[in-house]
Order: sequence, then C-alpha cells, then structure tokens
Amino acid sequence: MIIDKIKKRQSIPSSKKANVDIPVGKWTKCEKCKSIIYKEELKDNLSICPYCGNYFKLHINKRLEQILDKDSYKRFEYDLETNNPLELEGYIHKIELLKQKTNILEAVSIGTGKINGEELVICVMDSGFLMGSMGTVVGEKITYAMEQAIKLKLPIVIFTASGGARMQEGILSLMQMAKTTEAVSKLNEAGILYISVLTDPTYGGVTASFASLGDIILAEPNARIGFAGRKVIEQTIGNKLPEDFQTSEFLLEHGFIDKIVERKDLRNTIYNIIKFHKKEALNK
Repeated sequence: MIIDKIKKRQSIPSSKKANVDIPVGKWTKCEKCKSIIYKEELKDNLSICPYCGNYFKLHINKRLEQILDKDSYKRFEYDLETNNPLELEGYIHKIELLKQKTNILEAVSIGTGKINGEELVICVMDSGFLMGSMGTVVGEKITYAMEQAIKLKLPIVIFTASGGARMQEGILSLMQMAKTTEAVSKLNEAGILYISVLTDPTYGGVTASFASLGDIILAEPNARIGFAGRKVIEQTIGNKLPEDFQTSEFLLEHGFIDKIVERKDLRNTIYNIIKFHKKEALNK
C-alpha cells in the first residue's frame, strides 16, 4: 500500500543517519541581518557581525578586556546597595535577579586600568542591566570615579550605554544629572582629561548630563544617541525626521561629537589622546 511505502521512506536506519553535532548555546543571531553566527567567531571579531558589520552590545567585562592591558583593571571597592525610594513592589527582587544573570553589581563598573602602560580611571556602563539606567547608585559611582581621577591625577574615560534615568527611583534618579554634571566641572577645574565614549544606545538623562560633557567625545559607528525617542520627537514637532537621525554619524555631521571610532581602533585612539594630553601638560 502507498501508506506503507511512505512509512518505509521515513524510516532511516540509525547507522545511515548523519552524525551532526550542534552544541547548544554556541550560536547567536544578528538582529540586523538575521545571520546565525558562531559565538567564538563573533568574539574574535570584537562582537561585530562578520556579515553586515552590526555592532553587538558589550558586557562590561568584554569592554574592559578589549580596551585595557591584560590584568590591569582594578575595580574600586565602592559597593553600594540599591534602595527602593518609591517602595515599588518587585524592584529590589528584579535587581537581585539581574545581578545573578549579568554577574555584575549594577549598570556601571568603575576602577583604574592601563592602556599600553598609561594609567587611567575607567567607567563602563552596561545596557544589559536594566537598560543601563542611571539610578542613585550609578550616579554616585560615576561621581566617585571622577573624584578619584582628581585625587589620583589620572585621565578618566567613560563608556556610556544607557536608556537614561531610572524611572523606578523617581526624582532621585533625575538628581544624578546635576550631581554628575557638577563632578565634571570639578574635573575641568583640576585640569583632568575626560574622554566620553558614546555607545549604542545612549539616551535620556545620561546624554543630557555627563555623557555630553567630555573634553573629547567619541562614538562607535551607528550608535543611537539622543534624549527623547524618535517617535516622541516626531509626534511633538509634527514632522518626519531624517532616517539617520540620532545616529553617531548624524551627530558628527552636526558637531555634537568629535570623532566616530571603529571598535578595533578605540584602544589606540584613547591611548593617543591620553599621550598627547600628557605631553601638552608637561610642556606648559
């Protein structure tokens, strides 16, 4: 019977089956071109899609590994507990879950490190931790890092990746804008070099405060940078915005940033800026 023949065709002896071994968790998908990429290949390519050039978001540890000399990072032992000023149900539980998931304590890590032997203070934000939002702990840590840069007389580099102020902490999160901005003014008074590196995404209160106040402002290619979201602005002004609006390329063209730097060149670019600034300071 026909049905028996169909069954026979579907039944393949185990000895003739292809021996295909696809390890679980070894592959990832590019959000832009939808290509399936082997994770080791992605890592070797600095977390950039080898097919379309899309920049993947970086975990704090990966960013530090790419930028700093090996084993040179020394995290500031300045651990603060996130509180719950609005007494929102589940907020602290969510923070604890994120700590376990991301293996980081908050949306920013601060410390010192070296690039080609040149010491610096470095802050790295991670959008994987509650969208890198700036609450009281994040604001305090960034301020503390700036104070340490002044104390140690070291340049400071901050990598931003944030959705803005942390809504769960209300007005206290908005106060971090003023706090970090004041800390930047203290850097200026002390003559400390501050390099701001904008990565995708950088939005809201972070953009409106310390992220836009660097002596030198760098950005990764195609990074989304702005204050309010595109749709909110279009609804407010009643006009369609350009396709490249709020990209690092758009901001460079309009004078808001100094240079777009590819990920592979960031380490040497930062090093050269630090060396140049150090040389100029010695000549004064």
